[in-house]
Order: sequence, then structure tokens, then C-alpha cells
Amino acid sequence: MDNNVYAFKTDTVWGFGANPNSKEAVEKIYEIKKRDLKKPLILMSSDFKYLEKYIKYIPDYAYSLIEKYLPGALTLIFEKSSLCPDFVTSNQNTVGVRIPNSEDFRNLVNSLEEKVLATTSCNLSNEPAVKNYLEAKEKFENVAKIIKPIVDTTSENLPSTVILCNKDGYKILRQGAIVL
Repeated sequence: MDNNVYAFKTDTVWGFGANPNSKEAVEKIYEIKKRDLKKPLILMSSDFKYLEKYIKYIPDYAYSLIEKYLPGALTLIFEKSSLCPDFVTSNQNTVGVRIPNSEDFRNLVNSLEEKVLATTSCNLSNEPAVKNYLEAKEKFENVAKIIKPIVDTTSENLPSTVILCNKDGYKILRQGAIVL
């Protein structure tokens, strides 16, 4: 089982990611970031088909959002299935999912057996996310595998827009790069 923590560029901010089925790897992310264990991670992949098994119910309207905005800077939160580990979601009954529009991320996640990563921003908690490969390497190369991007541009992008999807409709929890 892959117990590595990866640091990688996405279409929004740099991220940390680990195998969502490895408690050891997920715990490393919390340790590296000094992240509150009550704050859940989200699942990211290159294709929604790899994320579906972690979701209990997907309302019909959510498929329209997925088709229109993913890949892209939209995080959708759904009720989680029994296959989604509690240590990824901080024992909450929901899970956030996203498909970044990033060739660097796609190359990384598609090279992994699960094709899914439990993720969060690449930074220490309450600090800004790293902006480029050199900063990620300088701060985290001793604790994570830093994935060199195809093009190392400085990331100053907005984070993803986060919406909660339930049977009755959706609610915007954080306005980010995509305006709904």
C-alpha cells in the first residue's frame, strides 16, 4: 500500500495528497500540516467514476454541475458511502470531491493504484498555500514527495468553490474560483 504524502500543483492551489485508504498516510498529512483532526480532507481524482464509490447518494442536479464545471475549481460535498474512511472525513457523514483541471495532477493520480487522493492545501495550517515547486521543495521535501510540475508557474489562484449537495438542492459554503 502506498503510504506516501505527495505535494503537487493543481488548477487552484498547491496540495498535499495521500492514499485515502491508508490511515497511516492520511495521518501524516495531519501531522505535516499541524491540521486539526476535526477538519476533513477531500477526495480528488482525474475522473468522477473513481470518486462515485465514496458517495452514498448523488442528486440528479449534481450531474449537471459535474458535467458543466468538472474538471475545474468546484468541490462538491455529498453524503459519504460506507467505503469512505472516517479518518479522511474526520468522522463526518459527508465527503468533498473534486476533479482538478490540471495535467500535473492527472499525471500523478493516474500513476497511482487507487486513482484517488485524500487532499488538502499544501501549507502549515493557518498559513498560505505554497506558491510554486521551489517553495514546496524548500518547506516540505523532508516529509513529502514533491511532484515537479510540467511548468513551474507561481500559483496565486483562488481556491475552489465549495457546495453542499443534498436531496433538496445545493448550498454554497465557500465562494471561490467558480461563481454559481
